Amino acid sequence: MKRGYFQKSLVLVSRLPYVNLFQSLLQLIAPEYFDKLEPCLEAVCNEIDQWPPPVPGQTLNLPVMGVVIQVRIPSRVDKPGSSPVKQFNQENLLPAPLVLPSIHELDLFRCFQPVLIHIQMLWELMLLGEPIVVMAPSPTVSSEMVLALTSCLAPLRYCCDYRPYFTIHDSEFKEYTTRTQAPPNIVVGVTNPFFIKTLQHWPHILRVGELKMSGDLPKQVKVKKLAKLKTLDTKPGIYTSYKTSLHKDKTLIKRLLKGIQRKRPSEVQSALLRRHLLELTQSFIIPLEHYIASLMPLQRAITPWKNPPQIRPFCQEDFMKTLEHAGPQLTCVLKGDWLGLYRRFFKSPNFDGWYRQRHREMTQKLEALHLEAICEANIVAWMKDKSEVEIVDLVLKLREKLVRARCQHIPVKEETLQRVSLYIETIIGSLPEDLQAVLHHH
Repeated sequence: MKRGYFQKSLVLVSRLPYVNLFQSLLQLIAPEYFDKLEPCLEAVCNEIDQWPPPVPGQTLNLPVMGVVIQVRIPSRVDKPGSSPVKQFNQENLLPAPLVLPSIHELDLFRCFQPVLIHIQMLWELMLLGEPIVVMAPSPTVSSEMVLALTSCLAPLRYCCDYRPYFTIHDSEFKEYTTRTQAPPNIVVGVTNPFFIKTLQHWPHILRVGELKMSGDLPKQVKVKKLAKLKTLDTKPGIYTSYKTSLHKDKTLIKRLLKGIQRKRPSEVQSALLRRHLLELTQSFIIPLEHYIASLMPLQRAITPWKNPPQIRPFCQEDFMKTLEHAGPQLTCVLKGDWLGLYRRFFKSPNFDGWYRQRHREMTQKLEALHLEAICEANIVAWMKDKSEVEIVDLVLKLREKLVRARCQHIPVKEETLQRVSLYIETIIGSLPEDLQAVLHHH
């Protein structure tokens, strides 16, 4: 049976997460490509080949098909929650550039508009790395909702897996639909109604309709029991039995409502929403950052000729005791069971990812401080009463430290590394010639 139409796609593959830029690019290229085919694509590729490399913090003008797209590449030093639009350096370009407010951030307000009153619940589910299914009417809505969910924890990194658009042809289909084991910590976006039946056992299912911007607060989906998820004609809603730890922020909803009534631009509404989520995440993370910083050994405990001291282990109960005087209540007005939320967070992949990252950074800092301590020590005085075996052992250890510092990009000045290299040469020069030859060869 003929389908009555011919389906065509243009796919852009990149390792860069610049969703907004690529979406705008495809909207320009695709219609022309479907009309003129390969010659159009060849011309576009030649133009893209001339684009400068993306350097963090730079504003770039990217010409393509008679249009100049102006973007700013995000940088680590950007203030979280600041608007990239204000940071643009406007030039007198002709034609006037198509300015993208952000190269990578989605229009959060548009994505979350049907679930605004449940934003607190969704933030908690993402924080805890819970398995979530997003059922949407199209791959675009599915992808945007999944990406919006994964971005709502910034500046905390979402450490679980996520699939913006998952189909029955994906290799993990059997793994995700099996009922013999608990669903994995992942957010999957789907469009096929078949998944309503096969993923019914997942604990949290978000069903959304088409995302439309209107002059009023869109109809908000309701939280429903999973048992109400029907195979046919499932209405939009959040199907879950999850009870939130924190109370809803009614002030945020009022501010967004006022913005709708005053016809405030969507990017301003998104900035409000992003700011709220950012402050919420920061309130949650700051006590953890303070506690983990207290586990770092004191600088005076670092001596040049001994291995650096160990970082003390993270003790959950000790951390919980700090919350009474230095908890999230100092920076966040939201009331609720913060302690219970922390206990659940400790079991999630997001805590594991955050802790590993911080532990790695602290270990590198210790390495850097140890190298600096070695540089400030009197190496000649140390060698006076040492045997050849001890001196050779020091040479090998210092060489190993140098290699590690360069390979792991340890935050230490190049000048410090050069001084360590000179120390190694000085030590080798004090040894008998046969040993010098062996060490130089080594």
